[in-house]
Amino acid sequence: MVGATAAASSPLWTSADLAGATGGMLSGAAGAIGGVSIDTRTLQPGDVFFAIRGENSDGHAYVRTAADRGAALCVVERARATEMPEGVALLAVDDVLLALEAAGRAARARTAARIVGVTGSVGKTTTKEALLLALGADGPTHASAASYNNHWGVPLSLARMPASSAYGVFELGMNHPGEITPLVAMVRPHVAVVTTVEPVHIAQFDSVEAIADAKAEIFTGVEPGGAAVLNRDNPHFERLAAAARAAGIANIIGFGEAAEAQARLVCVKLQAQSSTATADIMGETVSFKIGLPGRHIVQNALAVLAAAKLAGADLALAALALSSLGPPPGRGVRTPLAVKGGLATLIDETYNANPASMRAALAVLGTTPVAGRGRRLAVLGDMLELGAAGEAMHRDLAPAADAADLVFCAGPLMRALWEALPENRRGAWAPDAQALLPLVAERLRGGDVLMVKGSNGSRMGPLARGLAERFPAGALAEPAESPE
Repeated sequence: MVGATAAASSPLWTSADLAGATGGMLSGAAGAIGGVSIDTRTLQPGDVFFAIRGENSDGHAYVRTAADRGAALCVVERARATEMPEGVALLAVDDVLLALEAAGRAARARTAARIVGVTGSVGKTTTKEALLLALGADGPTHASAASYNNHWGVPLSLARMPASSAYGVFELGMNHPGEITPLVAMVRPHVAVVTTVEPVHIAQFDSVEAIADAKAEIFTGVEPGGAAVLNRDNPHFERLAAAARAAGIANIIGFGEAAEAQARLVCVKLQAQSSTATADIMGETVSFKIGLPGRHIVQNALAVLAAAKLAGADLALAALALSSLGPPPGRGVRTPLAVKGGLATLIDETYNANPASMRAALAVLGTTPVAGRGRRLAVLGDMLELGAAGEAMHRDLAPAADAADLVFCAGPLMRALWEALPENRRGAWAPDAQALLPLVAERLRGGDVLMVKGSNGSRMGPLARGLAERFPAGALAEPAESPE
């Protein structure tokens, strides 16, 4: 089962239970339901298919495909039910997305699992994956797949949670104020984690403080007696803590290197592809290895261990499990490239970008060893949604870019960084990622390590895949699902 450490031994849903949860009307003979899908490209036999209207397509057009691929049941709008193919088991509802939300709430209501909700400007998905490992070492754990943290991703993830789960982990994202409130009302976590607050999506906000307030919406859905885990080293800690207290949360745990942190880093050794650390987690000393590089990863591991302890999991088992953490797609996946003079290493950080994550990725590049005469290359695309300060934020990356021997830039905003670099470290600039690809390719040589990063809209992901295809010596992992 996607996003869980253990599969359920009984059906995830019966058609009658799903009809009761959604208020829908059944027709046709539905089979046992083992999963929930909104995308026929990833649908598995026995899934229930919710025919959501997506931004670019309407799931009702794929009902026949879903049935042919073994869907046990298809959830469709009542007004469209008579248009559906004959012989397909249907659950007719007023609104398919609202029905998915109702199924998610019902799945949450029927489980006794301890639930952790995760939000933050940076590090949500990696922290969620680390929690999946840490809690999964103690009992059956369900977590949202990929970055399913929005208005359809959260209810989909909830609807996929087996009733027998011991733990659940859900990622909550937002681009605008007010978006987390309805999501956390569905999730109802026992522990709320805020990884950090940074100027991400700042174009939609008046200030970074307003971003902190939007992240603090997660506290509105925390279960009575629950806890908040907050970054003690972040300048917005006190603002978040005040919001947590206002929401009735008394148990507030700070994590970080500050002396006041209850989940405090004692010492750390950073390596090229992992890190080892010792921490004091709420009075308990624990040493651990984490299978990803970077101080920012260690920092969030403190939040993971604190949340695991608060959720009632075995802290020693949670710490041990972190050594198995690997990078999600687009967040540090390493791929060898067969280039002139030997092998180079591509570090794919193209999932998204903002000033904080860009600095963290550059810091990791700076600690990554090269082979022979190899160099460290940073291939950077525009960071978007930064508002009027965007150009200055790109220019301000220049000190962090000292980690690279050569810097390649794509996009009009990255021109500001390019112009701030010394001449000897300018690799190339191009107006977009497609134009930059051949300029990077012709400069690669054996022993190089290149890190590619940019916002989704800057199209650095296709650049990274283009390099892997041009110099095949491995494969890039691909994300999958989206509403049809």
